[in-house]
Amino acid sequence: MTDTPATDSSPTPRNPGFGVDVGGSGIKGGIVDLDTGELVGERFKVLTPQPATPEAVAAAVAEVVAHFDWAGPVGITLPGVVTEGIMRTAANIDKAWIGTDVYELFSRHLGGRAVSVLNDADAAGMAEDAYGAGKGVDGVVMLLTFGTGIGSAILINGNLVPNTELGHMQVGKQEAEHQASSRIKEEKDWSYEKWTEKVSDVLKAYEALFWPKLFIAGGGISRKADKWIPLLTNKTPVVPATLLNTAGIVGAAMAVSQGIKT
Repeated sequence: MTDTPATDSSPTPRNPGFGVDVGGSGIKGGIVDLDTGELVGERFKVLTPQPATPEAVAAAVAEVVAHFDWAGPVGITLPGVVTEGIMRTAANIDKAWIGTDVYELFSRHLGGRAVSVLNDADAAGMAEDAYGAGKGVDGVVMLLTFGTGIGSAILINGNLVPNTELGHMQVGKQEAEHQASSRIKEEKDWSYEKWTEKVSDVLKAYEALFWPKLFIAGGGISRKADKWIPLLTNKTPVVPATLLNTAGIVGAAMAVSQGIKT
């Protein structure tokens, strides 16, 4: 199914790429204009198979790619840590992913073409840094996605430091995401004032370690940034993400165009 209107009149970009963003509920992909960071035409989405095993998900990714008759390299995000081509963790997908050789898997399902596979937050961070809220900012830029947990991506002058997983960092007596994710806010029915006290504590801990120039806040709660970002008490500027649910696709396309392999 498509989840944005088709725009068949879109011109063919001079520098096209292709990205697929694998999530717990949906797998979406599209052609990206790598000169602008914008999607070309429609985005196509299929439901994530249940159970979300490696073979089933890879077949769904191939379906998304085939929808566009795309024959070039493909970038793919996954909700987990990928190092040396091996999936090390699995968030919101089947635990059978742990230990999977993701390059062998996707290359086999995609006819042997070149692929890049990376963490979904890392892909979103790359896209926001290059085309979105972090565009033009030198130094250290950090994307943090506030959702079920806290996803993280660190970019240094546009270069990704992969698989940071800062949501699991101990801040005080708890992991960061166990006190400052949007899930915790909902579960505890906290006001924005109460929640941002915890978020501020987490951001101050990250500041003390990384001294970033900018924090970019992602996740669904970033759409209500005006209600909570002004309440934060940390020093580093915090801005909402701008690419929203296209960031993963765009970042995946960037990764394969740059030959990034985690």
